[in-house]
Amino acid sequence: MQERAVHAHKRVQALGGAKNYLVVMPDAVDDATCDAVISAAFGGAGQRCLAGSVVVAVGRAGDALGPMLADAAAKLRLGRGSDEGVEMGPVVSDDALARVTGYVERAIASGGARVLLEPRGVPDGGAFAAPVIFDHVDPASELARDEIFGPVLAIVRASSLDEAIAIANGSRYGNASSIFTRDGGSARTFASRIEVGMAGINVGIAAPMAFFPFGGVKDSIFGDLRCHGKDAIAFYTQQRVVVSRWPA
Repeated sequence: MQERAVHAHKRVQALGGAKNYLVVMPDAVDDATCDAVISAAFGGAGQRCLAGSVVVAVGRAGDALGPMLADAAAKLRLGRGSDEGVEMGPVVSDDALARVTGYVERAIASGGARVLLEPRGVPDGGAFAAPVIFDHVDPASELARDEIFGPVLAIVRASSLDEAIAIANGSRYGNASSIFTRDGGSARTFASRIEVGMAGINVGIAAPMAFFPFGGVKDSIFGDLRCHGKDAIAFYTQQRVVVSRWPA
């Protein structure tokens, strides 16, 4: 899209892919964090650019948080959105289902990660994909690097906040990322060093209000300006400079 626009001498705002990392510190393993991660990972069946698809658990956080996430995700009710009590719907198409299933099957077959929550039975008559959670995921694996765009959550382990930030910054994408912590120093360090367009502190989806620019960095956006807010106004504005002189 960007190449076509450039060849036609048109301005373009082209949003790219995303792989959003959620850093969880040991002091923030609680029900609120679990709920936020579940919503970020499985809301919309994981089909949104702000989906939190990788948890980077720091220190002992992973051992406590992993079972909490698996238990909560296992209780999500799958079905049609028009049915009462449904918490997660289908993916957008059979092709999307096949893509998501392929990632899950390859990850299980490789044996490189521990399956915390295995795929389960799903309703008939739709492209339903059940939530799946992997633990001890290699940061270099496709589970942690590719935008799967489905209900698949990868948990990566890190020994420190510095390592967690390095793992997140190693992604080719830079859309959004959040940290969960009770420590202001950790939050400040994360916000200043994380390489994303939208950073969150104790929120699963770092989506700003519409009057702020929306969009990421690196391969998450192509173009000089982001969407919404002042950036959007600037994009749709053709500026003109008038230079005048009035001699006596």
